[in-house]
Amino acid sequence: MTKKVIFRVGIFLLVGVLVAWIINEISYQFLKTDAAREPTTIILTIPAGTHTRVASGEREPSLPEGMVFVIGDTLIIDNQDEVNHQLGPVFVPAGTRASMNFDTAEKFSYECSFVPDKTFGLDVQLPVTAQTRLLGALFAGLPMGALIALYSMLVGSKSSWERPPRR
Repeated sequence: MTKKVIFRVGIFLLVGVLVAWIINEISYQFLKTDAAREPTTIILTIPAGTHTRVASGEREPSLPEGMVFVIGDTLIIDNQDEVNHQLGPVFVPAGTRASMNFDTAEKFSYECSFVPDKTFGLDVQLPVTAQTRLLGALFAGLPMGALIALYSMLVGSKSSWERPPRR
């Protein structure tokens, strides 16, 4: 009897993890964000003439309004403008490059010289990797499998619910 119970619990734990993994992956595909990637190097190019556009109140169309990063990303700012620029703590002389490394998840709003409103938002998030998705399936699936196994033991088989015949 004990081997049968252990086998039943094991099967339902596997079923719970499988169901949770399927639900997790479907949700992941629908809700995938920019954080669903490995850390990388991202180049932000400040084109020539940006200072002139910003001085007249125009936004450089090739520059984003904000950017999303994951922990471990490196942002390289390539200043192709004829004027020095600054993004928060990073000073980028004309015609050069500078970099920023992101090691904590946080939302930043930096003072910025290459956009008209003088602020630039950076959002650093935890990366969503295969390991975090698997952990999510385990954390949801194991309790679900245990509850299904418990329920199956409480309900029992149909024969245990039958009444003995009356005489």
